Order: sequence, then structure tokens, then C-alpha cells
Amino acid sequence: MKQIDYSKKIASYQKKEITEHYIYKKLAEYQKDQNNKKILNEISSDELRHYNVWKEITKKDFGASKIKIFLFLFICKIFGLTFGIKFLEKGEAEAENQYRLIVEKFPQSRKIIEEENKHEEELIKMIDEERLKYVGSVVLGLNDALVELTGSLAGLTFALQNSLIVAVSGLIVGISASLSMSASEYLSTKAEENEKNPLKSSIYTGFAYIATVSLLVLPFFIFLSPFIALFVSILIAIFIIAFFNFYLAMAKDRPFFKPFFEMILISLSVASISFGIGYIARLLIGVEI
Repeated sequence: MKQIDYSKKIASYQKKEITEHYIYKKLAEYQKDQNNKKILNEISSDELRHYNVWKEITKKDFGASKIKIFLFLFICKIFGLTFGIKFLEKGEAEAENQYRLIVEKFPQSRKIIEEENKHEEELIKMIDEERLKYVGSVVLGLNDALVELTGSLAGLTFALQNSLIVAVSGLIVGISASLSMSASEYLSTKAEENEKNPLKSSIYTGFAYIATVSLLVLPFFIFLSPFIALFVSILIAIFIIAFFNFYLAMAKDRPFFKPFFEMILISLSVASISFGIGYIARLLIGVEI
């Protein structure tokens, strides 16, 4: 009974190794940087050798998972090589723990564990990805848009109580602020005289800002009730915060929960204060639309 369990585990390791062999091989083909290409090809060869080690035990051939290959290549294409590889390497860490359970039964697995431990270290050292150089600019645009626009939308919602007018007003405020932030980031980066390109920094900041603004304003074009639209907008803001912090946690090895809750607390606090200001303004000015 125990032997059947080992057979199933080893078969699953064998399938994983051949799949990851093709993932790393494909990633290597897409690299322009020759050092990145070389290391990815080396790791791809390691995975194939691991596959053959397990094959000596199972005496079977297994095909790669085309779905998993497509999924990871898609993730790398959309979110970057760093994020995709870290995501894939999380599975390696789980596999290492399982390998240790059978290392006494199959001593040949010890070398596989040692090589798997090398993978992540080599990958972290090799990666020089442009988008990670400008992650600070993205954070700047994202944080400012979330804090400023959730506050503005909350205040406008109670002051005006008209979804379309709130949406248009929010877009005007957001686009104007994004241009201002881009210009400030350009001048700031230029003054720092670091390796970052000032124009690229300003583009990353502006794009992050406008993308966030568009998502936060969208509910006001969809829902007639501005209060429902505001509620949905806040949910979108929380989702953006969660996704971005997950990205940073994965790609930069940063903690997730502390910055996640900090950003939510700041955004919702500003929104609550602005909502109160909008309420007071409506009472004092008596705006009716």
C-alpha cells in the first residue's frame, strides 16, 4: 500500500519536472539578455535530468502539462519574468518538502533537492527586469490615485448626489492630478541623477494613476445611485490594493498583510473624512442637483 503511494508521488514529481523543463526552455527562448537565456537553459536541463531520474524508478514516460506551460508563460508575459518565476518557484518549495519525505527510500532524490535549492537563488541574481526598476514610480501613482480619488469621489458623492456628474468630475480631477504627478516624478527623478530614466519614471507614474482613476470612476458611469457606485468603487480600490501588494510580495519578497492593511486604512480614512466634508458642504451651501 505504501509503495503505491510512493509510486503516485514520484509520478507526480516526474510530470512536474518535464512540464517545468519546457516552461524554462520557452522562457529562455524569449530572453534577449544572453546571461538570462543561459541560466534559464541550464535550469531547463536540470529539470529534464530530474525527470529522467524519476523515470528510472517509474519506468514510464509522461507528457508535459500544456495548460500549465501556457498559464505560466502567460503570467510571465503579463506580469513579468520576475513575478512568473517566483510564482513557479513557490511550487518548488512545496516539492522540496515532499522530496524529503522519500529521500530515505530513494537516495537519488537528495541531489534533486540540492539542485532545486539552487534554482531560486540563481534566478533572483540573474533577473534584471525594467519594470521592477520603476516599481517605486508605479507605487507613487497608485497610492496617490487611491488616496486622492477615493477621497474626492466620497466628497463629491454626498455633495452632488448625481452619478454622472460625480463621474465626470472625478475624471477631470483624476486626469489633471495624473499629469501633475507625472511632471513631478519626471523632475524628481531627473534631480536624483540615478540609473532610472526620468521620462520612463513619469510614464509609469502617470499610467498607474490614470489606470487606477479609470477603474475607480467606472462604477459611477454604470450605477444610477451614486452611493452604490461609491461602495463598488471602494471595493475596486480594495481589490487594487490587494492585487498590487500580492504582486510586490511575490516579485520583491516583501510582506503582504502589513502594507495591505496600511493602504486600506489610509484610503478609507481619507474617503470617510471627505465624505463628511461633502455632507457639511451640502448642508452649508445647499447644493441641489
